[in-house]
Amino acid sequence: MLQVCLEGDGAAPEESGVSILSLYPLPVQEERPFILVLPGGGYHHLARHEGEPVAQWLNSLGIHAGVLKYRTQDIDPSLLIKDVEEALAWVREAPMEWNVRTGQIGLAGFSAGGHLAAITAATTAAESKPDLLLLGYPVITFEEPYAHAGSRLNLLGANPVGASLVAYSADRQVDSRTPPAFIWATANDASVPVENSLKFAAALSESGIPFELHIFEEGRHGLGLSAGNEECRQWLQLCAAWLKKHHYVTEEEA
Repeated sequence: MLQVCLEGDGAAPEESGVSILSLYPLPVQEERPFILVLPGGGYHHLARHEGEPVAQWLNSLGIHAGVLKYRTQDIDPSLLIKDVEEALAWVREAPMEWNVRTGQIGLAGFSAGGHLAAITAATTAAESKPDLLLLGYPVITFEEPYAHAGSRLNLLGANPVGASLVAYSADRQVDSRTPPAFIWATANDASVPVENSLKFAAALSESGIPFELHIFEEGRHGLGLSAGNEECRQWLQLCAAWLKKHHYVTEEEA
Protein backbone atom coordinates (compact mmCIF):
# COMPACT_ATOMS: atom_id res chain seq x y z
CA MET A 1 0.00 0.00 0.00
CA LEU A 2 1.33 3.43 -0.98
CA GLN A 3 0.62 6.81 0.63
CA VAL A 4 1.60 10.02 -1.19
CA CYS A 5 2.43 13.35 0.45
CA LEU A 6 4.40 16.52 -0.22
CA GLU A 7 7.91 17.24 1.09
CA GLY A 8 8.18 14.85 4.00
CA ASP A 9 4.66 15.14 5.47
CA GLY A 10 3.02 11.96 6.71
CA ALA A 11 3.51 9.20 9.25
CA ALA A 12 6.61 7.07 9.42
CA PRO A 13 6.18 3.78 7.52
CA GLU A 14 7.25 1.74 10.57
CA GLU A 15 4.21 3.11 12.39
CA SER A 16 1.64 3.13 9.60
CA GLY A 17 2.44 -0.14 7.85
CA VAL A 18 2.57 1.55 4.45
CA SER A 19 5.28 2.90 2.21
CA ILE A 20 5.14 6.69 1.93
CA LEU A 21 6.07 8.61 -1.22
CA SER A 22 7.22 12.10 -0.23
CA LEU A 23 7.37 14.45 -3.21
CA TYR A 24 9.83 17.28 -3.89
CA PRO A 25 8.58 18.88 -7.13
CA LEU A 26 10.15 21.93 -8.73
CA PRO A 27 8.01 25.08 -9.03
CA VAL A 28 8.14 25.08 -12.84
CA GLN A 29 5.61 24.44 -15.60
CA GLU A 30 7.81 22.81 -18.22
CA GLU A 31 8.39 19.07 -18.15
CA ARG A 32 11.35 17.89 -16.07
CA PRO A 33 12.83 14.47 -15.30
CA PHE A 34 12.01 12.77 -12.00
CA ILE A 35 14.21 10.64 -9.74
CA LEU A 36 12.87 8.59 -6.83
CA VAL A 37 15.27 8.19 -3.89
CA LEU A 38 15.45 5.05 -1.70
CA PRO A 39 17.42 5.61 1.54
CA GLY A 40 19.53 2.88 3.11
CA GLY A 41 19.40 1.41 6.59
CA GLY A 42 19.89 -2.32 6.16
CA TYR A 43 16.12 -2.92 5.76
CA HIS A 44 16.01 -2.19 9.51
CA HIS A 45 15.45 1.58 9.47
CA LEU A 46 15.72 4.46 7.00
CA ALA A 47 18.77 6.75 6.97
CA ARG A 48 17.38 10.28 6.89
CA HIS A 49 20.55 11.80 5.39
CA GLU A 50 20.11 9.56 2.33
CA GLY A 51 16.56 10.79 1.70
CA GLU A 52 15.49 14.43 1.76
CA PRO A 53 19.01 15.93 1.34
CA VAL A 54 19.50 13.84 -1.80
CA ALA A 55 16.10 14.92 -3.14
CA GLN A 56 17.04 18.56 -2.55
CA TRP A 57 20.34 18.04 -4.37
CA LEU A 58 18.44 16.60 -7.33
CA ASN A 59 16.15 19.65 -7.22
CA SER A 60 19.25 21.85 -7.49
CA LEU A 61 20.02 20.09 -10.77
CA GLY A 62 16.58 20.87 -12.15
CA ILE A 63 15.09 17.43 -11.47
CA HIS A 64 11.79 16.67 -9.75
CA ALA A 65 12.43 14.25 -6.88
CA GLY A 66 10.71 12.01 -4.40
CA VAL A 67 11.74 9.90 -1.42
CA LEU A 68 10.11 6.53 -0.81
CA LYS A 69 9.94 5.83 2.91
CA TYR A 70 9.49 2.13 2.42
CA ARG A 71 8.39 -0.36 5.06
CA THR A 72 11.10 -1.86 7.27
CA GLN A 73 8.96 -4.02 9.56
CA ASP A 74 7.48 -7.44 8.70
CA ILE A 75 8.83 -7.18 5.16
CA ASP A 76 7.51 -9.23 2.27
CA PRO A 77 10.22 -8.73 -0.42
CA SER A 78 7.84 -9.05 -3.37
CA LEU A 79 5.42 -6.51 -1.85
CA LEU A 80 8.28 -4.12 -1.13
CA ILE A 81 9.32 -4.24 -4.78
CA LYS A 82 5.69 -3.70 -5.71
CA ASP A 83 5.64 -0.55 -3.54
CA VAL A 84 8.54 0.84 -5.58
CA GLU A 85 6.78 -0.09 -8.83
CA GLU A 86 3.61 1.63 -7.63
CA ALA A 87 5.53 4.77 -6.71
CA LEU A 88 7.10 4.91 -10.18
CA ALA A 89 3.71 4.23 -11.79
CA TRP A 90 2.09 6.99 -9.72
CA VAL A 91 4.69 9.48 -10.94
CA ARG A 92 4.17 8.38 -14.55
CA GLU A 93 0.38 8.33 -14.49
CA ALA A 94 -1.13 10.54 -11.77
CA PRO A 95 -2.45 13.99 -12.71
CA MET A 96 -0.25 16.65 -11.10
CA GLU A 97 0.17 20.41 -11.20
CA TRP A 98 3.82 19.85 -12.14
CA ASN A 99 4.90 18.01 -15.26
CA VAL A 100 7.16 14.97 -15.48
CA ARG A 101 9.02 13.83 -18.58
CA THR A 102 7.64 10.30 -18.48
CA GLY A 103 10.53 8.75 -20.41
CA GLN A 104 13.01 10.09 -17.85
CA ILE A 105 12.08 8.60 -14.50
CA GLY A 106 15.07 7.37 -12.54
CA LEU A 107 15.65 5.47 -9.33
CA ALA A 108 18.41 6.31 -6.81
CA GLY A 109 19.36 4.16 -3.86
CA PHE A 110 21.98 3.99 -1.14
CA SER A 111 23.19 0.85 0.65
CA ALA A 112 20.10 -1.36 1.19
CA GLY A 113 18.12 1.24 -0.75
CA GLY A 114 20.58 0.63 -3.57
CA HIS A 115 19.71 -3.05 -3.40
CA LEU A 116 16.00 -2.28 -3.57
CA ALA A 117 16.59 0.03 -6.54
CA ALA A 118 18.79 -2.47 -8.38
CA ILE A 119 16.59 -5.52 -7.78
CA THR A 120 13.49 -3.56 -8.82
CA ALA A 121 15.18 -2.38 -12.00
CA ALA A 122 16.46 -5.86 -12.80
CA THR A 123 13.34 -7.93 -12.13
CA THR A 124 10.20 -5.93 -12.89
CA ALA A 125 8.23 -5.84 -16.12
CA ALA A 126 9.41 -3.48 -18.83
CA GLU A 127 6.63 -0.94 -18.25
CA SER A 128 7.47 -0.80 -14.52
CA LYS A 129 11.22 -0.32 -14.81
CA PRO A 130 12.98 2.96 -14.05
CA ASP A 131 14.74 4.55 -17.01
CA LEU A 132 18.01 5.05 -15.12
CA LEU A 133 19.76 4.02 -11.86
CA LEU A 134 21.93 5.94 -9.40
CA LEU A 135 23.51 3.63 -6.79
CA GLY A 136 25.61 4.71 -3.82
CA TYR A 137 27.64 1.96 -2.08
CA PRO A 138 24.82 -0.49 -2.85
CA VAL A 139 24.07 -3.85 -1.34
CA ILE A 140 23.88 -6.07 -4.43
CA THR A 141 24.50 -9.72 -3.58
CA PHE A 142 23.03 -11.95 -0.88
CA GLU A 143 25.44 -14.75 -1.72
CA GLU A 144 28.63 -15.38 0.21
CA PRO A 145 31.31 -14.20 0.63
CA TYR A 146 30.25 -10.59 -0.10
CA ALA A 147 26.70 -10.48 1.27
CA HIS A 148 25.67 -7.81 3.75
CA ALA A 149 24.34 -10.11 6.48
CA GLY A 150 22.06 -7.53 8.13
CA SER A 151 20.22 -6.60 4.94
CA ARG A 152 19.82 -10.25 3.99
CA LEU A 153 18.49 -11.15 7.44
CA ASN A 154 15.99 -8.30 7.57
CA LEU A 155 14.72 -8.87 4.02
CA LEU A 156 14.75 -12.66 3.71
CA GLY A 157 14.80 -13.94 7.29
CA ALA A 158 17.23 -16.13 9.20
CA ASN A 159 17.33 -19.16 6.91
CA PRO A 160 16.68 -18.18 3.30
CA VAL A 161 16.83 -20.96 0.73
CA GLY A 162 19.48 -20.88 -1.97
CA ALA A 163 16.96 -20.00 -4.66
CA SER A 164 15.95 -16.86 -2.73
CA LEU A 165 19.58 -15.80 -2.37
CA VAL A 166 19.96 -15.96 -6.14
CA ALA A 167 16.57 -14.38 -6.87
CA TYR A 168 17.31 -11.37 -4.66
CA SER A 169 20.95 -10.90 -5.69
CA ALA A 170 20.65 -8.04 -8.16
CA ASP A 171 23.75 -8.96 -10.15
CA ARG A 172 22.22 -12.37 -10.93
CA GLN A 173 19.07 -10.78 -12.34
CA VAL A 174 20.60 -8.26 -14.76
CA ASP A 175 19.68 -8.68 -18.41
CA SER A 176 19.50 -6.59 -21.57
CA ARG A 177 16.44 -4.72 -20.26
CA THR A 178 18.15 -3.38 -17.13
CA PRO A 179 18.52 0.43 -17.33
CA PRO A 180 21.85 2.35 -17.44
CA ALA A 181 23.48 2.93 -14.07
CA PHE A 182 25.81 5.29 -12.23
CA ILE A 183 27.52 3.50 -9.32
CA TRP A 184 29.91 4.75 -6.67
CA ALA A 185 31.46 3.15 -3.61
CA THR A 186 34.65 3.15 -1.54
CA ALA A 187 37.33 0.48 -1.66
CA ASN A 188 37.62 0.18 2.13
CA ASP A 189 33.88 0.14 2.97
CA ALA A 190 33.81 -1.92 6.15
CA SER A 191 30.06 -2.64 6.05
CA VAL A 192 29.18 -3.46 2.44
CA PRO A 193 32.14 -4.92 0.55
CA VAL A 194 33.08 -3.02 -2.60
CA GLU A 195 32.70 -6.29 -4.49
CA ASN A 196 28.94 -5.64 -4.43
CA SER A 197 29.40 -2.68 -6.76
CA LEU A 198 31.99 -4.52 -8.83
CA LYS A 199 29.68 -7.51 -9.31
CA PHE A 200 26.81 -5.32 -10.47
CA ALA A 201 29.05 -3.41 -12.87
CA ALA A 202 30.37 -6.70 -14.26
CA ALA A 203 26.83 -7.98 -14.79
CA LEU A 204 25.87 -4.75 -16.58
CA SER A 205 28.95 -5.03 -18.77
CA GLU A 206 28.17 -8.64 -19.66
CA SER A 207 24.63 -7.64 -20.71
CA GLY A 208 25.81 -4.61 -22.70
CA ILE A 209 24.17 -2.06 -20.39
CA PRO A 210 25.80 1.40 -20.24
CA PHE A 211 27.19 2.24 -16.81
CA GLU A 212 29.68 4.44 -15.01
CA LEU A 213 31.51 3.15 -11.93
CA HIS A 214 33.61 5.18 -9.47
CA ILE A 215 35.50 3.54 -6.61
CA PHE A 216 37.13 5.96 -4.18
CA GLU A 217 40.09 4.70 -2.17
CA GLU A 218 38.89 5.68 1.30
CA GLY A 219 35.56 6.46 2.93
CA ARG A 220 33.26 5.00 5.53
CA HIS A 221 29.96 3.39 4.66
CA GLY A 222 26.87 5.57 4.53
CA LEU A 223 28.40 8.85 3.37
CA GLY A 224 25.32 10.09 1.50
CA LEU A 225 26.20 13.48 0.00
CA SER A 226 29.68 13.02 1.52
CA ALA A 227 29.90 16.21 3.57
CA GLY A 228 33.29 16.19 5.26
CA ASN A 229 34.88 13.81 2.76
CA GLU A 230 36.30 15.93 -0.03
CA GLU A 231 37.47 12.98 -2.11
CA CYS A 232 34.16 11.12 -2.08
CA ARG A 233 32.15 14.32 -2.52
CA GLN A 234 33.42 14.30 -6.09
CA TRP A 235 30.65 11.82 -6.83
CA LEU A 236 28.16 14.68 -6.94
CA GLN A 237 29.93 16.45 -9.80
CA LEU A 238 30.61 13.17 -11.60
CA CYS A 239 26.99 12.12 -11.27
CA ALA A 240 25.73 15.50 -12.46
CA ALA A 241 27.92 15.18 -15.55
CA TRP A 242 26.59 11.65 -16.16
CA LEU A 243 23.00 12.86 -15.76
CA LYS A 244 23.73 15.62 -18.24
CA LYS A 245 25.02 13.04 -20.73
CA HIS A 246 21.72 11.19 -20.33
CA HIS A 247 19.78 14.48 -20.79
CA TYR A 248 18.45 14.67 -17.23
CA VAL A 249 20.39 17.89 -16.57
CA THR A 250 20.70 20.90 -18.86
CA GLU A 251 23.81 22.93 -19.57
CA GLU A 252 22.68 25.71 -17.24
CA GLU A 253 22.10 23.37 -14.28
CA ALA A 254 25.20 21.12 -14.55
